Amino acid sequence: MRDPVTAFTGITYDRQSIETWLELGNTSCPVTGQQLQHQELIPNHSIRKMIQDWCVAHRPYGIERIPTPTAPLNRAEVMDVLSEIATASRRGDVAACSRSVAKVTNWAKESERNRRRLASDGTSRVLAATFVAFAGGASSDVVVVRILEEVLAAMAMLLPLDEEAAARIGSSPESLNRLVSVLRCGDVAARLHASLMVKELLASGGARADSIAATKGMGEALVKLVKRPISSRATKSSLVSIFYMVNSDEKTATRIVDLGLVPVLVEILVDHEKSMCEKALAVLDGLLSCERGREKACGHALTVPVLAKKMFRVSDMATEFVVSALWKLCKDHKGGGGGGGGERERCLLDAIQVGTFHKLLQVGCGEVTKERATDLLKLLNGYRGRHQCIDTMDFMGLERPFE
Repeated sequence: MRDPVTAFTGITYDRQSIETWLELGNTSCPVTGQQLQHQELIPNHSIRKMIQDWCVAHRPYGIERIPTPTAPLNRAEVMDVLSEIATASRRGDVAACSRSVAKVTNWAKESERNRRRLASDGTSRVLAATFVAFAGGASSDVVVVRILEEVLAAMAMLLPLDEEAAARIGSSPESLNRLVSVLRCGDVAARLHASLMVKELLASGGARADSIAATKGMGEALVKLVKRPISSRATKSSLVSIFYMVNSDEKTATRIVDLGLVPVLVEILVDHEKSMCEKALAVLDGLLSCERGREKACGHALTVPVLAKKMFRVSDMATEFVVSALWKLCKDHKGGGGGGGGERERCLLDAIQVGTFHKLLQVGCGEVTKERATDLLKLLNGYRGRHQCIDTMDFMGLERPFE
């Protein structure tokens, strides 16, 4: 017991344990079974002092003294600071706003309990309104840029955003332009926070995907974070954002392909961990829905071998993306380029060579995936016997294009 607190029934518990109990929806005292008329927990300083004294007495035996816990954040404190932030943003008082936002950030860093309190009291909505308020300032104003990055940092600790906060930022062209600016020119931490924010805006649904994708420089900034990684988390969030964007509009997918993302995704699939590969597969599958995406993928010697290698090795969802991607590469796209003619035939031959036919026989995912696997088997059956199957682990004999 590190932080003893007493419940309404007079029984003392460790704070983390009883809070977990209450968060699960329980409304009774675990010991007495009595209903808790309120869930306020009172710190038991006597027991905490006794535990600390015992720790000090047993220090020779390697027992460390437990620290004195900080008082839990309460609603009144949060509302006071949120009021300060709202007032400062209306007045355009950057200094006052910065001080209050710093309090929120420090509280959020202290504990998960504080983050839950901040989220439940509507902190993200106030921060979103503050971001929108300052987003219209001079783009070169260092003070404005700094407060925007500070607000982003605070919001990043309170994800996921509620619908109102996401709608406020997502519907503001100035705010979206500011996010692009931070993605391009911010420091490492700011760029990470901006990438998380864009992902959150896209994931929250609504009709925001089109407006976000249409924001000048957004696609370029996200692709740059994938091409020149600053952190695994930033790369993953950028991939998820790109996934939402390319699946909302084929023109966006074509534009992303023209930024050179397809070969980068193939390289990611060669040697990255499962979570990263799953996201890269999702984006690649989305890009293959457009003609330019198929052209670029067919022109890369490792595309089919890498896709075949990832089947069954990452996750069930990743396998579905692999089957879908191979199906788009190998089927006959009537009237379209990429995946047609000689390039399509080369993809089919590559698929046979790396053992895709036998792997497809084992596919047991959703109905759509099964149908596509069946289509692929029919396509590949006509090419069996033309090439000897090789192990997809061995890429030594395949030429790797220079980018």
